[in-house]
Formats: sequence, structure tokens, C-alpha cells
Amino acid sequence: MKKSLFSFLSVLFFTLWTFSSFGQGTNTLEILKADSLKGANGFERLLGSVRMKNQNTLISCDSAHFFRTSNMAKLYGRVLIEDQEDPVTTRSTYAEYDGNTKLAKLRNKVVFTNGETTLYTDYLNYDRAQNIATYFNKGKVVDSTNVLTSERGRYEVNRERITFLDKVVLVNPDYTMKTEYLVYMTIPKTAETKGLTNLVSKEGNTLDAQKGSFYDTQNKNFRFFDGVVETETSRVKAEELLYKELEAYYEGKENVRVFNKERQVEIFGDVGQYWEDRGYSLVHGKALVRRYFEKDTLYLTADTLISQDHESDSAKYLLAFHSINLIKADLSGIADSLVYNYNDSTIQLFQDPVIWNQKSQISADSMVFYIENEELKRVFMKEKAFAIMTDTLTNFNQMKGRKMTGFFEEGQISKLNIEGNGESLYFALEGDTLTQGVNRTLSATIELKFNEGAIKRVKYDIKPDGRFIPVQKLDEKSSRLDGFLWRLEEKPVLDSIFAWRPVIEIDPDQKNLFNEPNAEIRMPTEEEIQKSLEKRGLNKKKPVLTPLKTKNN
Repeated sequence: MKKSLFSFLSVLFFTLWTFSSFGQGTNTLEILKADSLKGANGFERLLGSVRMKNQNTLISCDSAHFFRTSNMAKLYGRVLIEDQEDPVTTRSTYAEYDGNTKLAKLRNKVVFTNGETTLYTDYLNYDRAQNIATYFNKGKVVDSTNVLTSERGRYEVNRERITFLDKVVLVNPDYTMKTEYLVYMTIPKTAETKGLTNLVSKEGNTLDAQKGSFYDTQNKNFRFFDGVVETETSRVKAEELLYKELEAYYEGKENVRVFNKERQVEIFGDVGQYWEDRGYSLVHGKALVRRYFEKDTLYLTADTLISQDHESDSAKYLLAFHSINLIKADLSGIADSLVYNYNDSTIQLFQDPVIWNQKSQISADSMVFYIENEELKRVFMKEKAFAIMTDTLTNFNQMKGRKMTGFFEEGQISKLNIEGNGESLYFALEGDTLTQGVNRTLSATIELKFNEGAIKRVKYDIKPDGRFIPVQKLDEKSSRLDGFLWRLEEKPVLDSIFAWRPVIEIDPDQKNLFNEPNAEIRMPTEEEIQKSLEKRGLNKKKPVLTPLKTKNN
């Protein structure tokens, strides 16, 4: 009877104490409920269905140690901390709560929830006053779209902003991204990174940035700094690169380069746009083209480049405008504008084009030349066609006409056909060492055949008008056809191409976080090795041998 009365009085006292004036201070922890209370002198143990309150914060757990003097509680088992005014809740198996600072230190199986965003970790400090949660030693954040993990992180609830640090991984249904620093806004679901950032899409496309990036994860818009986007068919790089995945659209600024893998054509420029689905690209500002062949590379410079190359297009071409310079192993050229046909590898030059091939120079109002098996095979010149070849004595053999077709073998001209108003002037040599004179001929059509660049045979149409001028009577006028202009000083060289746009090649061995091992292998310390050996009985201390003392005789 006395025991029952004592239990009843204890519960009654605890209930009255709960609703007493204690806890009316602004920061003071209040005890709302517990199955039992033990302790005194500023320390109480709360056991069973514990509920506490700190301003708007409600706390529940299985048991607690309450340090009344320091206004702090240690919480054990099924810890739940929730706010009456915002949707944030935290759960763990252990926590420490400071009523003065409103700082909660949660440990083991921590679950931090704010609406659709949930944070999982084993170590979380939650500052209720600032509404900021900080985790360390690994954490995972999950929302309706993304899963993010990192070694450390900071969740600013009021700003809906989470900062992830060290070994950051973002995963959603479409891609996986890795970096060392990421700021994620939970409401618009945007991610901003600093430093090295690597991304792989579900299709296997890669997006890499050396100087950070910005992602709109819902609209799938990406902005990279010093970035490269590579797909199965193309590679795009720029100092600042915008990629709209849903539109398959790229926009680059500063040091733009677009590589068509199928065509082996790479375009460079200051600013560029590329529509992948259309196969259409526009690059301008000191533009450069490199067409890669098996044996060599064709270089082309221009102010502006337009490329159209899609499987549905009947015409696939590259357009180049203004300041055209062209170089390949066996030819060089200049023009105002150019069309390169991807289907048949023909190159059309317009507005005062000039082509140099070894010892020859050809010019016309427009011309088309054909590349077969990576070598120059044929050139067709229209209107004011003019060809100049130097012989072994550096004399200028000259041909002109309304139309002209040149054929090449192994990089050298082998035959030249002239149609309409044909004129030829070539030097007659004796043993390739002495000039005898000049043959000048007018003919409607002329056919010239060459051997190693030297004229070997000339065939004229019916009734040609020709004359021979001996070397003694030669002068500047008689040794030149009207319109002659040797323009060798305009011939582009590789140094001028490289000076037009210096290219820094992409480093294939550049660091990529996807190549880093997921686990670190830590070597044991010397002390750990010794303990392990002793535990297995393999490192027993050897007895110390001491020398025997000898008696003095």
C-alpha cells in the first residue's frame, strides 16, 4: 500500500512540475512528457516516451539526460526534432541539443527532411537559430530529381541552398556528374560547380569542364567554363560553352572548336553555334578548318565558316567567307570565298582565287579542284584562266584561256587542257641548261603534257597561230602573256596559318574524376603492423643476450 501511494505521488508531482512556471524563459528547454524522471541537483534522467520543447522546436526520443544548469540534453533512441513553423524534421539514434544556442548535434542514422528534399548522414550539426545543417564524414541528399553525395556539406534551409564539398557525385536518370565543389539550389534544382567537373550521360556522352559549370537539371541546360562536350559523332569545346540538351544546341565563346568525327573535319573560331540534329554549325572570328587525311592535313582559314552536314541533306558542304588561305601537302591557295563539298571532296574557289602546286601557279575568276584518295587529281578553271609553271632555269612557262582543266599525278601537274581563246608561251631549252628562245602560240584549244612538271608535248587545234622568238630578241613584253602576274609572295605557309589562330591541343591525359578509384587504399602505420604481428604471435621479442662476466684471476 505504501509503495503504490509513493508511485502515485511521484507521478502526480512530475505532472504538476511539468506545467509549473519552469521553462518560461525564451531559450529554456521544457520537459513536456516522460514515463519516468530520475535525478536531482540539476541532472535528470528521462525514461520512456520523452517529449521536450525549445521555443518552436519539439523534441522526442526514447530517453534523455537533461542537464538543467547548462540547458542541454543528450537524447537517446528514435530521436525526432521538428519545428512547429517550418516543415524541417530530423531523426537519428543519438543527439545532443543545446537550448541556449539551439544547436543540435545528431549522430548515427541521421535523416534530415525538408519537404521533398531529404539528407542522410551519420554526423550532422543542425543550427536551429540560423536554420543551417552541416554534415561531415559523408552525406547523401535525395529529391524528386537528383541524388547527391559528398564527404562534407552545408544545407542553408532558408535559402534552399546546399553546398557539397569533396568527392561530390550528382546522379539523376539522365547522367552522372562528379566534382569537388557544388552548390545545389533545391527549389529550381540548379547546380553550380567550381573547378574540375566531369559528367557522363546515359547515352555515353561526356561533358567536362576545367573551370566549373552551371546546370539547370530540370531543363537540361548546361554551361561549362573551359568545357568539352563529346558525343559519338562530334566534339565541341570552348572557354565558355552552353549546351541545351533537349534542343541538341551548342553555343561557344572564345577558342571554339567543333569536330565532326565522321568527316574528320574540325572547325575553330572565336564564336560558334552548332545544331547537332541538323548537322549545322556557324563559326566566325579568325576561323580555321582542319580536314584530317590519313597522310596529311588540309588547313583552311577564313573570317566565317558555315557547315551543313546531316544524313537527310542531299547537299553537304562547308562554306568559307573572306580572307581564304588554303594549305595541303601538295597545294596552297587563296580566295575570297570557298565551298567544300563533303560528298565528292570538291573545293570551289571564288573571286580572284590562286592555287600553287609545287612549281605551278594557276588563277581564274573561279575554279574547282578535286581531291581523290587524299591527293589533288584535277582542277577546272573558268573565265580568265591563267597558268604559270617554272622550268629548271626558273623561266615562266605560261598558258591562258577562257576555260582550263589541269590533271595531276602524284602531286604534280601531268596534263593541261585549254578551251577557248587559248594562248601558250613556253621556253625552249637545250638540255635543260640553256634557253634557246620562246614559243608563243594562239589556238582555240591547246593540250599540254608534262613530265615531272616540265612541258614534254604540246598539241594545238587546227590552224594555230604561232611564232618562235630567239633568246637574243627576248624582252619583258615578249616573254610575258597579257595578264601575267607571279604572286608567289601571297602564297600561304603553315607559319601564317598557325599565326592566324594558335591552337592549344586537347590533352588526352587530362585529369578525369571518373578515372579516380572509388576507394582509397591506406597503408597501415608501423604501429599497426607491429600490433598485427604481435596478435598473431609472429613478432615475439627475442631475449636479450648479455655477456658473461669473467672473474678476475
